[in-house]
Amino acid sequence: MAKRVLLIEDDARVRRTLRLALEDEGYAVGEAADGEQGLEAMGRDDPDVVLLDLNLPGLDGFSVCRRIRHDSRVPVIMVTARTDSHDVVAGLEAGADDYVTKPLVAKELSARIRALLRRVEPAPGTHPRRVEAGDLSIGLDDGIVTLGGASVSLTRTEFRLLVELALAEGRICSREDLLERVWGYGYFGDSRIVDVHVRRLRTKVERDPSSPRHVVTVRGLGYRLAE
Repeated sequence: MAKRVLLIEDDARVRRTLRLALEDEGYAVGEAADGEQGLEAMGRDDPDVVLLDLNLPGLDGFSVCRRIRHDSRVPVIMVTARTDSHDVVAGLEAGADDYVTKPLVAKELSARIRALLRRVEPAPGTHPRRVEAGDLSIGLDDGIVTLGGASVSLTRTEFRLLVELALAEGRICSREDLLERVWGYGYFGDSRIVDVHVRRLRTKVERDPSSPRHVVTVRGLGYRLAE
């Protein structure tokens, strides 16, 4: 069954171009011309991934992303013509998993969608593996994460980031390694996406995100999972 992409974009010509390109790549594409329509389509169509323009009329892309993230773990890719660092970081902090800049290249966009849709599937007939780091428990296969016995809700990207840190068994993971393993493609050294996701992850798996005990920064080198 084809994966469903919801395209929230106010420019009709861009929507048509992207829809045709993504359909050529095998995706089923739904469209929305503004943020309100996009949120309605989210509830109606249950997409596998959302492609969200930041510069929408009325309800802007940042607000739409926050509303989506409040109710859903669906991967969100921001589309922006802006290269300003503040806008990119603000979009990621609003809950986006990735971002692309205009003009878009269909093959690259399709590769990013495929990377975000990857799942960690349990091997048939095996018991789910777990990693314990102090009071943090991570189900590598079943996706169940708890902190002090309480369930923790992570987005797919946050979970994959945590799994990569857990699989490193205390070793340092550089930002470049995490970009490749979690996002699944060459990202040309833009480490902001890792740093923002680490900050978001810490708000969920640390009792005090300002003084993390589990997801630890190793200055100048990267991150590691500590007990």
